[in-house]
Amino acid sequence: MKKITCLIVDDEPLALKLLEGYITKTPFLELKGRCTNAIDALSFLNKEKTDLLFLDIQMPDLSGIELSRKIKHPTRIIFTTAFQEYALDGFKVEALDYLLKPFNYDDFFIAAIKAQKWFGMIDEPAKKGSSDLDYIFVKSEYKQIKIIIKDILYIEGLKDYVKIWMEGNDKPIFSLMSLKSIEAELQPHNFMRVHRSFIINLNKIHTVERGQLIIKDVRITIAEQYREAFHNYIAGKSIS
Repeated sequence: MKKITCLIVDDEPLALKLLEGYITKTPFLELKGRCTNAIDALSFLNKEKTDLLFLDIQMPDLSGIELSRKIKHPTRIIFTTAFQEYALDGFKVEALDYLLKPFNYDDFFIAAIKAQKWFGMIDEPAKKGSSDLDYIFVKSEYKQIKIIIKDILYIEGLKDYVKIWMEGNDKPIFSLMSLKSIEAELQPHNFMRVHRSFIINLNKIHTVERGQLIIKDVRITIAEQYREAFHNYIAGKSIS
């Protein structure tokens, strides 16, 4: 089985040891090296092609964010940090995920699975089964929240966050991710982008009128660039 090659970068010996143990016990990951500072990591990456970097953010001399901007190889990054306020910085440099210290193996494994999906290493049987999954996990603040897919009403994209509106909930779930990334996860299910800022659950539409659709008394405009695909879908479900 092809493995994802990894480099750990952290100035804390205990963090290095923990991540080394987690990588060793994950069958599709292979540890290529460990560095205690960003300068050594940059030198390593310039010599050794590496798929995935587990990177601490707050380090002396050169921070993890600064290092991420200097990496030339197509290396994906999972940030590890004790400070939640750095999560937005990680998002802006297109990190694959971030792990908030202290994290356990379950949190680590969820992030590793994201990397496995990114590198296209999910086996075909698993891919086929993934469309039948009835839930996903999203990170909200410092927690991984299980979301039942059929209960999603719609998802609203903000600048750096998404708001996931659920059946039976008055308040949305906030998550630091792009609308595009969650759209990819929902692709096998009955969801459609109808606006630059909205993905809707097609099963939850109550009414369509005057260029808008209504879900639970909320009106969502169908943007022009998505209108043809949406109306084709509606036409296929209509009885003349």
